[in-house]
Amino acid sequence: MNRPVDGITTASATPKLRSRKDGAAVPLDDTDKRLMNLLQSSFPLHREPFGEVAAKADLDTEEAMSRTQRLLDERIIREITPIFDTRALGYSSMLVAAKVDSDNPHRAAKIINSHPGVSHNYLRTHEFNLWFTIATPPDSELGLAGTLEVLQRLTGAESIRQLPTLTLFKINMNLEMEGGTDELAASAEAAPPRELEPQPYDDVDVAVIRALQGPMEVTDRPYDGPASEAGMGTEEFLAHLGGMVERKLLRRVAAILYHRRAGFSANGMGVWRVPEEKIDEVGAEMAAVRGISHCYQRPTYRDWPYSVFTMAHGRSKQECDAILDGIAEQHGLHGDDRAVLYSSTEFKKIRLHYFTDDYARWEAEHR
Repeated sequence: MNRPVDGITTASATPKLRSRKDGAAVPLDDTDKRLMNLLQSSFPLHREPFGEVAAKADLDTEEAMSRTQRLLDERIIREITPIFDTRALGYSSMLVAAKVDSDNPHRAAKIINSHPGVSHNYLRTHEFNLWFTIATPPDSELGLAGTLEVLQRLTGAESIRQLPTLTLFKINMNLEMEGGTDELAASAEAAPPRELEPQPYDDVDVAVIRALQGPMEVTDRPYDGPASEAGMGTEEFLAHLGGMVERKLLRRVAAILYHRRAGFSANGMGVWRVPEEKIDEVGAEMAAVRGISHCYQRPTYRDWPYSVFTMAHGRSKQECDAILDGIAEQHGLHGDDRAVLYSSTEFKKIRLHYFTDDYARWEAEHR
């Protein structure tokens, strides 16, 4: 068995499959699906946002709210929450691939999950079996590299590979509830890559973020409470949020789904060996595919030649395969030019909370 210190081998290792809590899909009618598409795309920055959503869904406001609450109660919608831009706020973040004990990955996952900046952590079908995203705040004493050193020591990971984002082509976890496989595999207009540089912000921005982050309540005027907490009137608060969107601090407010409960039982991380001179063009075109939620350029290594990463979500492995196979056909990437890593267990998936004391406490405990 290969035991690299800092490299990824292409030898495969199959993790033990384990059931996921709340994993079964729940039947949804067409109105539920239409409503979920609207809530995922953007929850309005409006004093009565459910009224705006209801009008687009051809529902009255009361029904839109009652359906939304039911979808939350039945754990189909995870939460309605602001989605802030981690890097714009000055946080350092990256995807990490770790090679941990395949017989007991839960132990390592529990340690990794204890860090408040770990938002996603999956067991995947690869010799590097734990894949997680992690962020550290601007005032972190350990920093990202130091934090990963601690996690490697605590977990006993045989190797850890750092895979930071070099170019962000797409991040939009918006599952297509109404369309089928053809719609998921279809391409739309390619958007330009997003900037990743930290943006200026002030104490008012921090107060707004602290007040709004976390699940939003299903009420007529859900922004009233956070606005009051931030010491603002609702209209002033909403105007400030609009300005944060323009300044790239806030991407949007939106519903986040439990994938499996919403019927999307599979997600595959497609990785692609794209020639350096074509990465910008090909990455943008891959990002335009409806069934791709995330698309990044990441660094390559001698034993990891894949420069572009895409996350595909489908109602089955076959649907994910169709999305990724369509990309392969479009760009002539076959054989050793591509690989797919499927997740078998979701150990953690949360929205990050910013400007909290949790990070400093974790560092004090684990230094």
